[in-house]
Amino acid sequence: MMTPAARIAQIEPFHVMRILEEAKQMEAAGRELIHLEVGEPDFPTPPLVIEAGMRALAERRTFYTGAAGLPQLREAIAGFYRDRFGVTVDPARIIVTPGASGALQLILALLVGRDDEVLLTDPGYPCNRHLVSLFEGRPVNIPVGADTRFQLTPADIAKHWSEKTVAALVASPANPTGTVLELAEISALATACSQRGGALIVDEIYQGLVYGRAHETALSVADDIFVVNSFSKFFQMTGWRLGWLVAPEEHIPALEKLAQNLFLAAPTPAQYAALAAFHPETLALLEERRQTLDSRRQYLSGLLIQQGFVLPAQAEGAFYLWADTHKLTDNAPLLAERLLREQAVAVTPGLDFGVSDARNRFLRFAYTQDLTALEQASTRISALLETHCD
Repeated sequence: MMTPAARIAQIEPFHVMRILEEAKQMEAAGRELIHLEVGEPDFPTPPLVIEAGMRALAERRTFYTGAAGLPQLREAIAGFYRDRFGVTVDPARIIVTPGASGALQLILALLVGRDDEVLLTDPGYPCNRHLVSLFEGRPVNIPVGADTRFQLTPADIAKHWSEKTVAALVASPANPTGTVLELAEISALATACSQRGGALIVDEIYQGLVYGRAHETALSVADDIFVVNSFSKFFQMTGWRLGWLVAPEEHIPALEKLAQNLFLAAPTPAQYAALAAFHPETLALLEERRQTLDSRRQYLSGLLIQQGFVLPAQAEGAFYLWADTHKLTDNAPLLAERLLREQAVAVTPGLDFGVSDARNRFLRFAYTQDLTALEQASTRISALLETHCD
């Protein structure tokens, strides 16, 4: 019998996708589900983006682009950094990828050799550690807590860096916690990594979805870092599968070579569609939707706190609340299962986001539904909490 590669055993299932599949089966059977599990807003892709994509198809713009992406899209992304953040980025340093996952694959393929280590937050986005394992590296999951807003610090870098460490990966805003790194903190992390001969990778795929604070980018304070971004979240193009990375200039030839071999190029119609993402009309619509998400964030936060959940760190970005259930249960995964099956409310258990014991205490709530749905979800959660026992 054929035996799969050993790396497969190190890659865990993504529990939220199992929950989503079960939820869809329940919906197909006639149940009315409230989806607070998947990181995807309920907003459709902005109209001008859809129109640009349809126009690209009508004009038969369906052939491969260069591996690094459409030159005009790379220039548009550079213009976005200039206009929104006042940061000058050479378009030649930008590579357009099939989603942010494609960007992370390029970076890790570049940096990670067998048994090399990458420092990661625990909790953190699970696919990051699995991608490190895919390239036969070793993810080093560092437990972080509310005292650091669930982010890495230079002290963590100093404590956990070894002769095999090649990089640290942070996210701002972060999934699942919604916390945001200050620019000074990013600068200190970049210095800590570079002093040890390693790289800092900054995941900014939720950039733009920040609340009560300025929109920022790590490129404002460091040039020798790798920055990953996406058209999925702020630009609401999840299914178009388009992202980008900004890399130090000296690594671009190697990254282009990897792109040629890993995926040839990002989807061509999606690239033409993304040109319209930077149109003033689209940006105005996205700003309205950001404000809507902020209203949902504040509303759901209040409801969860009233019900006994603890929100240990302020969520200033993305569209997630990382809720501690210790006052309600000592088995958060079971609570998530019961919410789904008994109350038709889908949430994500903390199991997905780390390997430390703390993951059994947390649930992630995505405020990606309207206020009416959030209120209904709260009512259903309250009904379950009245009867839940471990």
